[in-house]
Amino acid sequence: MVITKQFPGGLRLVVNKMEGLYSVSMGVLVGTGSCFESAEENGISHFIEHMMFKGTNKRNAFEISDAMDRIGAQVNAFTSKDITCYYAKSTSDHAEEAFEILADFVSDSIFPEEEMAREKGVVCEEIAMAEDTPDDLCRDVLAQAFYGEEGYGRTILGPAENVRSFTREDLKKYVAERYNPKNLVVCFAGNIGMEEACALVEKYFPSALADVPFNKREKKISFAQSSLYKFKDIEQVHIAYGYPSLPRDDKLMDASILVNNILGGGMSSRLFQKVREQMGLAYTVYSYISSYTEGSILYVYAGINPSNVGKAQEAIFKTIEDFRRDKFTKEEFLREKEQLKSSLIFSQESTISQMTMCAKQMLYKNKVIDFSERIKEIENITMEDCVRALELNYHTEHLAAAAVGKVKQPLVIR
Repeated sequence: MVITKQFPGGLRLVVNKMEGLYSVSMGVLVGTGSCFESAEENGISHFIEHMMFKGTNKRNAFEISDAMDRIGAQVNAFTSKDITCYYAKSTSDHAEEAFEILADFVSDSIFPEEEMAREKGVVCEEIAMAEDTPDDLCRDVLAQAFYGEEGYGRTILGPAENVRSFTREDLKKYVAERYNPKNLVVCFAGNIGMEEACALVEKYFPSALADVPFNKREKKISFAQSSLYKFKDIEQVHIAYGYPSLPRDDKLMDASILVNNILGGGMSSRLFQKVREQMGLAYTVYSYISSYTEGSILYVYAGINPSNVGKAQEAIFKTIEDFRRDKFTKEEFLREKEQLKSSLIFSQESTISQMTMCAKQMLYKNKVIDFSERIKEIENITMEDCVRALELNYHTEHLAAAAVGKVKQPLVIR
């Protein structure tokens, strides 16, 4: 059962009590990421995520990890385009200790200068690793081709020169602005109730209860719809196409996801069967939707031999054109509907998945959708909804493209 509470200062607390478990997952989600950053700040959200683990007034970097290890807890974090999340998982008897450590480094990190110098090297190596991971790089190039150089077009890691230039004052200023109680969600999922969770927040996270003015940042969203490429001396050419899709809260978003899964969501999808199984042009080919508040990107990707780029492009476009023209069968519709339901049900068995999902819903929508209600929403998707969703997606006049590999010119957009 999911219970929510909003404190007077704006902090939102979500508790999903899951009976019969012996563990608790807990997280602090911040509504910030690369899409809120300026050009000079790009990468700072992710760098702050790293630096949060490097020392507080109470613990140094080793003592943070050692304290979690001593109670058998797991701790981690991630940064996305619009969210930064810090989370831990512990046995229920150590939930208080785990949350105290989590709240300590999220609310009281001091960003030691010597740790910053070391971590800049670590993050610059992470940036270099992304440059050497062509499918990830292709996604970043496509984001810039689709959104331009602002908002969602910015990379999460940012450029290395930015990372090297960040100061303690930069980090403190950004945290003071963005880590505002009105921009935070604390979430627990597992063997814990609202009364206990609320007591933990009040005891160990008092700074998040303050009523502090919050100046919202407006995202700079544009749609470039261009074609970009990056030369890499590698064996494959990685190609990607971005189609505009619906906003996250659109009533046809679930239908759009279902339809896209028919196109490229798995081994039985149209793209996999055509491009890989029938034509043997790619080992990896798929599509998915990255959903955002202002509008989503429908991403189609394939890694192919340079000699087969033209054939693969034609096969991908032909598959999509046929799909839009001929629609889908009832069997495909029912199959993907069951896939959506099963993925939701599977997530019910993971406290980390539940914590993250509930917290994101609260951060994005200021409410949490009940599991049974969510199942009903999926069950209520009709074939007519999916036909309409198919009509609203895959429009080539708004297409963006990206290529990474031994290429010397951008892909042709048609």
